[in-house]
Amino acid sequence: MNVPGALTTSATATEPTARQEPTVNREPTTNQEPTACQEPTTNRKPSNNREPSTRRQPPGGGPDRGRVLVARLDDAGDVLLAGPAVRAVRAGAREVVLLAGPRGRAAAELLPGVDQVIEWRAPWIDHDPPPVDMDRVNELVQQVTGVDEALILTSFHQSALPLALLLRLAGVRRISAISEDYPGSLLDVRHVVDESRDVPEAERMLALARAAGFELPPDDQGKLAVRRPLPDIGHVIGNLVDTGTGAGEGAYVVVHPGTSAPARTWPAEQHRQAVRELAEDGHRVVVTGKERELTAYVAHDVAVDLGGRTTLSQLAALIERAGVLVAGNTGPAHLAAAVGTPVVSLFAPVVPSARWAPYGVPTVLLGDQRALCRDTRARECPIPGHPCLSQVTSEQVVKAVRELTSECRSDL
Repeated sequence: MNVPGALTTSATATEPTARQEPTVNREPTTNQEPTACQEPTTNRKPSNNREPSTRRQPPGGGPDRGRVLVARLDDAGDVLLAGPAVRAVRAGAREVVLLAGPRGRAAAELLPGVDQVIEWRAPWIDHDPPPVDMDRVNELVQQVTGVDEALILTSFHQSALPLALLLRLAGVRRISAISEDYPGSLLDVRHVVDESRDVPEAERMLALARAAGFELPPDDQGKLAVRRPLPDIGHVIGNLVDTGTGAGEGAYVVVHPGTSAPARTWPAEQHRQAVRELAEDGHRVVVTGKERELTAYVAHDVAVDLGGRTTLSQLAALIERAGVLVAGNTGPAHLAAAVGTPVVSLFAPVVPSARWAPYGVPTVLLGDQRALCRDTRARECPIPGHPCLSQVTSEQVVKAVRELTSECRSDL
């Protein structure tokens, strides 16, 4: 679908005014809780109805656009949301190189259509930014040698221009990105969108790919996906949750209590209580995450604790077999969307749920989306008592899991 507020115009010699929302194509330079089983409005499928574009063909034209770099430099969930855009690029490129940060590399390696992954920590994006020096700049320039074209994927609060500058220095001839700021000669395709409209991140990134001239294949619905096959963990999980020789689809509920930012975290005590009540409600429960002390506390003596024991691909396989994932706004929620598992989303509104809720799967959204922390992008909760999530009860979580497992799975 065309991103609301996004238009396509020919390149001009002057910077567009604030009211203009163009995709500018330059010639390349030399060098409170939805009903269960409903797909919320955030889970819209991309539409094929788009306004015609006036973009010019890139050098060479045709289906083979050479070696194309796609950059998404933040966290695993953001990289997973880039999947549809990556597949669109791969449909028109000879090779796709994905440039990811250290927190997103494992997710990048799971994306269909990626031929190579380059890891580089961006000083303007990473939560623990490294210093800027020529050694780091040269490291990136050397790694992207031989790239013909680049798409820089960003969130609304990030700038594509620092990376565009470095890619120009590396000799990349055609660069596309969303940019509100005037890019000068840094971008060949400048896609400008109305950021006051909350569009799902997957669709926002796919719109940039389309503005750059890349389209999904006709049989690709634009949902999130992971590379197949995933690890075969059925027998191991079956023994752990006592289901016999193997764990079939929907045999258990996965609870993932950790997040990448404290402001997005439901309290550990409430996670622990929810796990106990889920077990009392007849569910087998598996607790996952990197923080072993946290997962051990949440699992207690009533759930299987896999804290620190899964790779990202194993976690994907584990979630795929689950009836439901219970998680905050964090990477595993997007991993669940990529394998088609419903999600009980404990969503803190520090970022808009319309952009970052699980995409394309049945979801029950819990958390006060009108709380005072709304849209602050805070990593530490700015409101005493963390009211947006602390007021969510374990009973609400159990009810949501019950609805998703009993109604959504019966429709399959």
